[in-house]
Order: sequence, then C-alpha cells, then structure tokens
Amino acid sequence: MWVTSSTDKVLTPSAIALGNFDGIHRGHQKVLQPILQASAVIGCPASARKVIRDSQCPYATVVTFNPHPQEFFTGQSKQLLTPLPEKVKLLEQLGVEQLVLLPFDRELAALSPQQFVEEILMRQLQATRISVGEDFRFGHKRAGTAEDLRAIAAKFGVEVVITSLQTCQGNESEQPTLRISSSAIRQALAEGDIDRANRMLGRAYTLMGTVVKGQQLGKTIGFPTANLQLPPTKLLPRYGVYCVKVFLEGEGENIITQSSIKGVMNIGCRPTVAGNTPTVEVHLLDWAGNLYGKTLTASLEKFLRPEQKFPSIDALKAQIAFDCDLARKILERST
Repeated sequence: MWVTSSTDKVLTPSAIALGNFDGIHRGHQKVLQPILQASAVIGCPASARKVIRDSQCPYATVVTFNPHPQEFFTGQSKQLLTPLPEKVKLLEQLGVEQLVLLPFDRELAALSPQQFVEEILMRQLQATRISVGEDFRFGHKRAGTAEDLRAIAAKFGVEVVITSLQTCQGNESEQPTLRISSSAIRQALAEGDIDRANRMLGRAYTLMGTVVKGQQLGKTIGFPTANLQLPPTKLLPRYGVYCVKVFLEGEGENIITQSSIKGVMNIGCRPTVAGNTPTVEVHLLDWAGNLYGKTLTASLEKFLRPEQKFPSIDALKAQIAFDCDLARKILERST
C-alpha cells in the first residue's frame, strides 16, 4: 500500500474514504466498501490495476489527518486504537491501495468546506467518488456536514456515499444494540470488557510491538515472558491478565507462521515485584524459542482478571499457573 503525506505524491485518480479511522472498526469498514467497489468492479481486477491505471479505475484511497485534529487543537497526544503501523497493516488487508495523511495545520484548519472540497479533494486528489460516515464534519470550525460535502461535490459530478451509523448486538447485561464508535471501544477497553470491544471492532483488539529484553523475572519463576515494546501512542486496555492468540513475524527458526500460538498476557506494573512502570508481557503456552527483536502481534481474546498484588512469589506462581490453565481451556474452545 502506498502511504504519503504529500499531495504532490498522491496516486490519482482516487476513490476516497474520508475520516480518522482510528480502530478500523465495523463502522469504518462500511465506509470503506464504496471505495473498494469503485476501484475493483469497473472491469479492473487487482492484477490489472498494478499494471495499467486510467480514469475508469481509481485508486482505493483512505484520506485522514496527521496529527489527529484533536491533538492539534489541544496540544495533547492522543492514545490510539491503531497507531500508524497497525493502521497501515489493517487497511492493506482490507484491500485499500493508498493512505494519504493530510498534514493538519493552521492552513488546513482554516479552509472553508467549499475550499477543502475544491482544493484538496478535487484539484489535488482528483476524487472520482467519496465515502464518509453520516457524522463526518469538515472545514473551518467543523462547519461542513456530510450532506454539505455531497452538495459541493455534486457540482463537480462526483458522487458522495454517506454511510449510516453502525450498531452491533449487545449481550444480556447491555442494551440490545450497541452503537459502534471509537470512543465506545475505548470505554469498553478501559473497563476490561474485551468481549464488547471486539464485537464493535469486528475482530480481536491487538497489541503489536517488538520483543525487547526486560528484567527476566518471569524466567526465574518458571514462566518466561516476551516483553513487548509498543508504539508510545498505543492505547492500553485495563491493567490485568488476558488470554491471547499470538502471531509472530520475522525470519529464522520457525518464526514465520500464519497460525497462532496460545498465550497469557499481563498488562500493568507488576505490584508483587515492586514494578513502577507499566509493561506488556506475554507468556507463550507450549512454545519455546528466541524472540528478541521480532515483531509480535497479540490478539486479546478474553479478560481473565485484574492486576493484583500477591503476598508472596509462590502465591504469584500458583496464580500464573491457574491463569495459564484457564487460558488454554478458553482458547481451545474457540478454535
């Protein structure tokens, strides 16, 4: 997938999905469908698009903002469900061909809705179709609505597809339906309700990072762990223990694999051993090997318990053994 922050380097023409797309949740995936269709169905299979492009075959393009507008106006960094490397990977898997990261600055923020459509979408990006969610806002002081976008784009003969807000099924303790949004997913993760978060995402929430050396305390008590270094903007869920499916990437001894490995992940400050900074550590069940420097992706399948301080190392070891047995049973049922 082509990624650029310069409109001079954009592949054109483009079928554009507009928005922040943090999480690439089920609602976002609905917004992406019209641009994937525009890029693929007009007699232009993916293999042909790599060789020949013309005005009848636009590039399936996601246009978002960097930094997030909220970061720009508040000056505070925003924790993200999908930092850029993860967002790129997910969009590519869905079939998106190009990601345009519009630099969000005072000049862009000052554009009126009309100017944004004319200058950015039409002249620079050469949009042939545009897709947004019904709550999309744009232009100076967020003055433009999705319907405004449709009206302005119509003057250029460009169709705007507006996708309604999406919902998913709740469970017995929730409302019958849940409105899907990035903020609702963040709330579910903060509460440790990984089931609810995953239903809204349409997949398991993942943590993707590089394995680095930690204090190696897990190894000394019989449960070696891989210490994950995550992007600093990655949103961590509630501190505690999760059962996870782990995917490994890289080269070398049995590292390249598409199948998952069962694991138990601890997120938190490890109060039993006087930890004072949060760590993300995963113990792989029934697997051994050298992971240092490798990229590891852990999909969170179930929240097992909150973080707690144990009276002794032996008590901690007993609880970890129990956690591993429970995780193994849960993950075996899900396969």
